[in-house]
Amino acid sequence: MTDLATLQRGRKSFEQRAWAESYRLLEAADRDVALESDDLERLAIAAHLVGRDAECEKVTARAHQAFLDRGDREGAARAAFWLGFCLMERGAIAPASGWFMRAGRLLDEGQLDCAVRGYLLIPVAIKCIVQGDPSAALATFSQAAEIARRFADRDLASVACHGRGRALIRLGRIAEGVAFLDEAMASVIAGEVTPLVAGDVYCSVLEGCRETFDLRRAYEWTASLTQWCATQPDLVRYRGECLLYRAEVLQLRGQWNEAARDAQGACDLLISRAAAGAAFYRCGEIHRLRGDFTRAEEAFTRAHERGRKPQPGLSLLRLAQAQIEAAAASIRSALLDTQEQISRARMLPAAAEILLAADDLAGARAASAELSEIAVAFGAPLLTALSAHAAGAILLADGDVEAASTSLQQACEIWRDLEMPYEEAHTCVLLATVCEKRLDQDGRRLELETARRIFTRLSAEHCLARIAEQSERASPRRIGSLSEREAQVLRLLAAGKTNRAIADELFISEKTVARHVSNIFDKLGVSSRSGATAWAFQHNLI
Repeated sequence: MTDLATLQRGRKSFEQRAWAESYRLLEAADRDVALESDDLERLAIAAHLVGRDAECEKVTARAHQAFLDRGDREGAARAAFWLGFCLMERGAIAPASGWFMRAGRLLDEGQLDCAVRGYLLIPVAIKCIVQGDPSAALATFSQAAEIARRFADRDLASVACHGRGRALIRLGRIAEGVAFLDEAMASVIAGEVTPLVAGDVYCSVLEGCRETFDLRRAYEWTASLTQWCATQPDLVRYRGECLLYRAEVLQLRGQWNEAARDAQGACDLLISRAAAGAAFYRCGEIHRLRGDFTRAEEAFTRAHERGRKPQPGLSLLRLAQAQIEAAAASIRSALLDTQEQISRARMLPAAAEILLAADDLAGARAASAELSEIAVAFGAPLLTALSAHAAGAILLADGDVEAASTSLQQACEIWRDLEMPYEEAHTCVLLATVCEKRLDQDGRRLELETARRIFTRLSAEHCLARIAEQSERASPRRIGSLSEREAQVLRLLAAGKTNRAIADELFISEKTVARHVSNIFDKLGVSSRSGATAWAFQHNLI
């Protein structure tokens, strides 16, 4: 085969998005006769998309020089930009800055007004986002969008459009921001942008969906990204990210086996520390939900080694292991270290659940109240459901059964609408307690049966064990207005245990035990431990 035929086949494979074949053919042609600048750009893109980052950077640097040799300053500046951008993505900030500076200098020396000037604004805008200045980022992305319009550059227009959306979201202008994300995705779906830009926009838009807790868009765009990757079997770049986003969606929809497979695949493919850390955290969450606590612990440890703090998953793992005080200490520490609102919103539902289990009602109420404020600000159904569930659990603990029922019913409806079975089942368990307090045994049985059916389908064995314990409780044993924790304290008190011994057995403070004992005396109308013990024997609580 002649060199020209190999080169032509490499170009054709590039157009057909057969990236591995294109890389092989163009690289073979380059070995025989050095490629010219345009073909070097093709070779660099193919190398990038098949995951050969080192080769991509070398070839892009050669393309830059080739453009210079033929006097094409714009082409050289464009190659310098993309080389800088690739370096920036893998964390090589100093050399990336050098290439960006070189690109700008070439344009200035040639007094060139072109689309590359718009591309050079992108890393500036990203830096503004990272430094917490979304207003400056929005202005910079808007400048890039204007340059894209003047030069009819669709790639730049799409990048600038989605960037404006991300900046607006950070400014709290969520509806406006989401509209820009949708507009950027319209160009991607229509095939108007190159694969290099399409993949980056897909991933960034999905991150935007996570920031806004917009599950519906996350579902839709994840399915679209999966299909886009599937049309390019040789694609290595973005495939790991695709698997990571799919794993989260599948987990939320209760497809845990598939989620575990994709999460592990993402661990194997993703190279950057941050992305790999997120993949291991996702593995840990799936193992935790399935009750495989040993593997969950291992995955959370590996996530932490890669810079991803394993919260709130690790605290919820401790709660599932009945290490309530450890869970409470862990989630309190995580909240102290988390200042940004979006990140706190991911911590607060776990904080409310764990602190309630630890009898820290004040802390649980504070977490629930903050979560409610964030839910109102975002207006996202997911946050509304999380807030309603947390509020319902706390109202139930406070004895306000009717208000608890209203909140929990709202949460349950949203879970069903969002197709989140695990969360629905947990809310059903609380609704069963509402029915129990109303002496509605049929309602209690139906709610527990719904939860049991969902947990069985999910193979959530530890959750099934908890339901079994709750089902075994005979309703006559819950006489009066005692809470579940108060009933536990009463049983231990009647067995002759001191407050200190009760505190040790229930993993709560002695002060909390004293408060429970006082509440028990008030609710039972007794004034001594012996009176409470007699009441417990009379009502078969021992």
